[in-house]
Amino acid sequence: MTRVNLILLALLVASALGTVASQHKARRLFAEWEREQVTQRKLDTEFRQLQLEQSTWAMHARIEKVALSQLKMQMPVPAKVQVVARGEPGSPRSAAPVAPAVPEAAASPVKPVPPPAQGGAR
Repeated sequence: MTRVNLILLALLVASALGTVASQHKARRLFAEWEREQVTQRKLDTEFRQLQLEQSTWAMHARIEKVALSQLKMQMPVPAKVQVVARGEPGSPRSAAPVAPAVPEAAASPVKPVPPPAQGGAR
């Protein structure tokens, strides 16, 4: 009987130690999870701030202001503007050459840039 009691006592102690270890691990993982939640909230806040900053930097009015003031760019003369039709890839409309909007005699002496090869990197 004493031998059975000692075996039961050893199993009881092992079970108690296993329960304590399990609880400790669960509490440690929960604390780590909370720290990660805080980090996630900080990163979400930073991401929203970066999106706001990006939209501010990409505003059309700001880009136009920088182009005019710092880069000294100007709007082109309407007579030199060419409209290029945009079609779906592979459609006959996208493969056909587009006629210039300005007659040849009025066009500038600058050679036009050839279109990029089909299937090239974008």
